[in-house]
Amino acid sequence: MALWSQAQQLQGDYLRQMQSLYGQHFPIEVRHYVCQWVEQQRWDEVEVDNPQEEFRAKVLLDNLVQELHRKAGQLVGDDVFVLKLKLDSYATQLQTHYEHTPMELVKTVKQILFHEQRLVRESANPGTPLSPVDSMSQKQAQITATFEELRAMTNETDTDLRMLQQSQEYFIIHYQESLRIQGQLHQLSQPARPPQDQSSVQSMQQSLQQRRVNMDSILQQEAQQLQKLRLALAEKHKKTFQLLTKLQTTILDDELIQWKRRQQLAGNGGPSEGGLDCLQGWCEKLAEIVWQNRQQIKRVELHLQQLPIMGQCQEILTELNSTITALLSALVTSTFIIEKQPPQVLKTQTKFAATVRLLVGGKLNVHMNPPQVVATIISEQQAKALLKNENTRNESSGDILNNCSVMEFQQATGTLTANFRNMSLKKIKRSDRRGAESVTEEKFTILFQSHFSIGGNELVFQVRTLSLPVVVIVHGSQDNNATATVLWDNAFAEPGRVPFQVPDKVAWPQLVDALNMKLKASVESQRGLSEENIVFLAQKAFNSTSTHADDYCNLTISWAQFNRESLQGRNFTFWQWFDGVMELTKKHLKQHWNDGAILGFANKQQAQDMLLSKPNGTFLLRYSDSEIGGITIAWVADNPTNRGERLVWNLMPYTAKDFSIRSLADRISDLSHLQFLYPDRPKDDAFSKYYTPLMPNGREVNDDGYVKPEIKQVVPDFATAYSDSSAPNTPYTLDHSSMSPVSTQATFATYAPSGEMMLEPDTDFDLDSMDVARHMEELLNRPVLPQWPSQG
Repeated sequence: MALWSQAQQLQGDYLRQMQSLYGQHFPIEVRHYVCQWVEQQRWDEVEVDNPQEEFRAKVLLDNLVQELHRKAGQLVGDDVFVLKLKLDSYATQLQTHYEHTPMELVKTVKQILFHEQRLVRESANPGTPLSPVDSMSQKQAQITATFEELRAMTNETDTDLRMLQQSQEYFIIHYQESLRIQGQLHQLSQPARPPQDQSSVQSMQQSLQQRRVNMDSILQQEAQQLQKLRLALAEKHKKTFQLLTKLQTTILDDELIQWKRRQQLAGNGGPSEGGLDCLQGWCEKLAEIVWQNRQQIKRVELHLQQLPIMGQCQEILTELNSTITALLSALVTSTFIIEKQPPQVLKTQTKFAATVRLLVGGKLNVHMNPPQVVATIISEQQAKALLKNENTRNESSGDILNNCSVMEFQQATGTLTANFRNMSLKKIKRSDRRGAESVTEEKFTILFQSHFSIGGNELVFQVRTLSLPVVVIVHGSQDNNATATVLWDNAFAEPGRVPFQVPDKVAWPQLVDALNMKLKASVESQRGLSEENIVFLAQKAFNSTSTHADDYCNLTISWAQFNRESLQGRNFTFWQWFDGVMELTKKHLKQHWNDGAILGFANKQQAQDMLLSKPNGTFLLRYSDSEIGGITIAWVADNPTNRGERLVWNLMPYTAKDFSIRSLADRISDLSHLQFLYPDRPKDDAFSKYYTPLMPNGREVNDDGYVKPEIKQVVPDFATAYSDSSAPNTPYTLDHSSMSPVSTQATFATYAPSGEMMLEPDTDFDLDSMDVARHMEELLNRPVLPQWPSQG
């Protein structure tokens, strides 16, 4: 059955929703009389965001107009005369409305068809909830429909305003005629006239008096009509502004805030925020409609100045002017946003970047006189004072180099942005810290601000926006704790908060979601934390032995438990341990984690219970409990000192330093006593694709002819327990008589960690523009130093 036939059978609320899809932007009569043609067109194939598709949209518009005229021509009989006129009128209306914006017609019809399908589907299955995609599409359709309604209302008030202007001009002409008649009467009333002209004068006076009475009557009627037109226009503007306010609130307070929230969660590894171009399109449409209505109000004010009539029009007009100006101001200031956030862990003396965007800049022609944007870093207290409009005396908490940028308009994308590509934080000024708070818990923010004018300097705007909180560090060793502060803030900040308040305690499942998001983003995988992993983490965080996930669902975890207090029996916090796991996995074990080869989150006892039920040579990989950023191999084998006893052995944890020397896969390949990855997977199946390839002779030869020495993983005693000549994956037997006591420490080479120069927190370098200029002059005036020959 055709879609329109099904749509006509809708009832109740579904029918009302369907009827609300139509209006002056696309009359329901058009849908009805050309329904078959509408449903046969390939609207979905037109890419509405692609300017090159404009021609296809224009063809569809022309064909629709022709179809309406053809349909009207097919109607015969006296009873369809009015309908023929209506269809021809609708054809002309659509041609006029979409002639310069045919893509809007495509958008409108696509949204109508989509919602008709949804309503038909929902009416057939009333209990079926909307999917997130359907819900998002429905919201976008509602916004699109509201824009169309606002355009129609704005066009209607513009038409009414022209009628008002014409009526007022007629009134002024008639008023001038009335003044001319009064002038003539005044002249005739003068006594200096011959007696023989008295009769003629009286006749003329009577005629002029009659014309004056008629003109006064006309002026009175026209004045009343003008008053009605003005009040009716004011009422229409009121309705337009109410709908406009509602739509702007939806876009700025809902959609834009949600985009900012997605941007914040993206800092924790959430999905890319996206959707900014769609938001810009909505904001530009808002700017266009707001500006048109503001211009209409200005025209009404001019008319009122030209012909002031006592009444309530002036009060209404003042209120309307205030409303539309406030809408414009809120739109401009709210759409000055940070498209690309600066890094939230900010190291001094390190280059960083950011991008600021004005979503309505192109529509309001701000780029005609490009504004400059200035970036400064301010403290949490300064941010609070700024949002309260308190006087901050333009103080900053540090010096940022290259902190000025001019907004540039990109013609291809229609975006107005300021790109800061080479900023660097020269130094930071810290405040007195509270209690146990460390420097890595202190939050700052980058303040971007600018000012510009629109409408020929009629309106001047001071705009500013704050970045997400940043934590300033002076050394890489502080990165771990600073990241914890950022993660907690991004995950648990509430919209509209006082900068930068976050709860001190959160529900354990909330923290798990944040950690899971961070882990999956770090290792670039869809494999996240399993229920068993979550239980293990809860045991570690709460120092508990319970193995039931439900026991932790209602618990809360505090910031202190997360990254201020050390774990039981350790000298590191829960976050420091978890971050070490992520860092090791990201840099050296990503592929093994994604393959599922790393069990990861299990303690020694759990590993023992799992392995003792498996054959000798079965092993698993778990993250170290005792060391940050370590992973250990646990395997089951016979006890060489007690025949018949089986034990689980744990290799000393490997760290990133070890894997920079030899990879995990190669180390596992070296250890012949490791045969099966838990539960029963041959180790070569799991790791062989990651082994370092060798030459046919089993050695690697360098290009210079030297033989490259090998580094091989060896576990004493276990190295001689298996024969090198044995076939892979065949059972082996331990020779207890020849085994020396087992050592669980692998033999491998180590290197001293490379030293990283650490700047003291108070260290800074004086650098300003005059210093740079003087230094450049010195360099230009110095003689060129001779080049010494190289000592080859």
